[in-house]
Amino acid sequence: MLGTVVNSIAIIVGGTIGTLLKVGIPERFKNIVMQGVALSVMIIGISSGLQFNNLMVVIVSLVIGGVIGEALDIEGYLNKLGDVLQKKLSKDNSSTISKGFVTASLVYCIGAMAIVGSLKDGLSGDHSILFAKSVLDGISSIIFASTFGIGVVFSAISVFLYQGSISLGASFLQGLLTKPVIDDMTAVGGVLIFAISLNMLEIKNIKVGNLLPAIFIPIFYQILLNMIKGF
Repeated sequence: MLGTVVNSIAIIVGGTIGTLLKVGIPERFKNIVMQGVALSVMIIGISSGLQFNNLMVVIVSLVIGGVIGEALDIEGYLNKLGDVLQKKLSKDNSSTISKGFVTASLVYCIGAMAIVGSLKDGLSGDHSILFAKSVLDGISSIIFASTFGIGVVFSAISVFLYQGSISLGASFLQGLLTKPVIDDMTAVGGVLIFAISLNMLEIKNIKVGNLLPAIFIPIFYQILLNMIKGF
């Protein structure tokens, strides 16, 4: 859990610095910075999305995961939590606190480093990946918060709960997380990161939160394969 704790602290520190920097920055500079960040996120999503082992598993995972997420309305709950934060921290209806919380939470929780790093943290106590992720998240949180504001700081809670849960449950998943499974999980995460960039650029409003379960569908595919092989 040490890696997750450090990661969460890095986001809090970076987000706080970015929030302080937000004051006095002209709107046109905020817009161009966010567009640059969005394009960077898009590149990360594309590069991760191409690391699949089985393209059909990736496609099926997105479909099944989307149905599950839509039924649970994960995106709705994230937005409600963001709205609660916004109401408590700002009286301005145009505030971006909620958007910052949701966007940062999704960016920091989706991706290979969050999953693989948390697994290594839980299985062997190897914090190296999450320490590296902490540096990246800390720097990016400065940029995010300079545009979205203090909502980015609270994404540290999402990261702590998400990565912490994976670390604690790592021992149960150890036998299932083969390289092909991790590759397909990474590819699904890459597609979701790409979708986040489209939301940030306001090209298309995609309910990325409702697609989150798709990341874990490759694990269930592996379980099914193991059952078939067992017969």
